[in-house]
Amino acid sequence: MDVLLTVTGIAIVMVGLWDIYHSLLHPSGTGAIGGRVQAGVWWISRRTGHRFGSAVGPGSMITVVLVWVLLQGIGWALVYLPHVPGGFTYSPGVDAADYPDFLEALYISLVTLATLGFGDVVATDPWIRLASPLEALAGFALLTAALTWFTQIYPPLSRRRSLALELKSLAEVGYADVLAEEDPVTATRVLDGLAAEVAKARIDFTQHGETYYFQEEDPDLSLARHLSYALELRDRAAACSAPRVRTSARRLGLALEQLGQKLREDFLGTGESPEEVFAAYAEDHGRDSRR
Repeated sequence: MDVLLTVTGIAIVMVGLWDIYHSLLHPSGTGAIGGRVQAGVWWISRRTGHRFGSAVGPGSMITVVLVWVLLQGIGWALVYLPHVPGGFTYSPGVDAADYPDFLEALYISLVTLATLGFGDVVATDPWIRLASPLEALAGFALLTAALTWFTQIYPPLSRRRSLALELKSLAEVGYADVLAEEDPVTATRVLDGLAAEVAKARIDFTQHGETYYFQEEDPDLSLARHLSYALELRDRAAACSAPRVRTSARRLGLALEQLGQKLREDFLGTGESPEEVFAAYAEDHGRDSRR
């Protein structure tokens, strides 16, 4: 039984570390557990009409971090459990018999994970004395990784908001309506710039999937609301007589298709064409598409 508890604890610890690695270090940018937790928080938010607004994104990330802490805490507690209380010495006034063994093991695990070092419980078993610093190191790494995770989401969000504002400004001046009359060099520059920004948005959704669950309170900054206007620009550019403008339209169309595929496969699970995917994206974020 002791061996089973130890093996189970190590397995839980490794699962948690593996999910942290895939969420923060792997190019995919999404761990299996963390991704499902965030999707679950988003599902709850949708069912409540996104009542919590922009707090959903940070809240989902905090929930994921708490799940990681819980996995590490319970995993290490199972490793310690076979050695409680005989493998530890207790300060005067602390009687291990007053506490259930699992709760005592969980307390030791969480104190070690948080690197608090109260000193009221000290490991005497040689293997536990070796394991405790490893858990403390894992706790320090988890804290550092969580802080880094929160800071690295802002550049992708800034790029997405910038693209939303660009599309909004083009829509407000009716750029698609006058695109056929625009100088081909200028039109090409605008379309190619949009294609590049759309490609960056696709990369951001790949490497920072958690940013999908950030809802913009300001509709002007919502890519979900303004993205469909890029489709109108693509269609109008494709009908232009200038060959270079039509080439840029194809480039923009390809970038939009790739972004739509990413949104469909990783987040929405619905829609075939970019038009359908972007409409579902807008609905998922509680926004009306501008097209």
